[in-house]
Amino acid sequence: MIDASDTAGHPVDLSRFMDAQQNIYDNVLAELRNGRKRTHWMWYIFPQIDGLGHSSTSKHYAIKSIEEARQYLNNPILGKRLLECAEAVFSIEGRSVSDIFGYPDNLKLKSSMTLFAYVAASCSVFDRVLDKYFNGERDALTLRLLEKLKEK
Repeated sequence: MIDASDTAGHPVDLSRFMDAQQNIYDNVLAELRNGRKRTHWMWYIFPQIDGLGHSSTSKHYAIKSIEEARQYLNNPILGKRLLECAEAVFSIEGRSVSDIFGYPDNLKLKSSMTLFAYVAASCSVFDRVLDKYFNGERDALTLRLLEKLKEK
């Protein structure tokens, strides 16, 4: 499923996310609604910009461009799921981000929310998650990587 190409002409293929989410999405949402991530799905539910992770899994699911992030967010299935999961995280009361995700997934959430806040309209759920759990602080390395991509 090649969706289009990014501004550098690289094809944007979101099928890796669709395939990964296919059989586990309902469980992911249930975990979030119960206030605690228990299984391993962070990479393809809350993806990060390329250049942060070092494992083969994190590299496989890394968002390669600003355009790919936009297409992910605007995809009728992936975007809806991302928004739904971010809203579920935002709705959790009485728990810290570390209580919900543990380490290092709490940092991955911050990176993902920074990425999608960057490409979304202002006052998005991504901004609200960053405000609630990270005192509004964005992930500095994600922002630096996004600025580098913007310069290309």
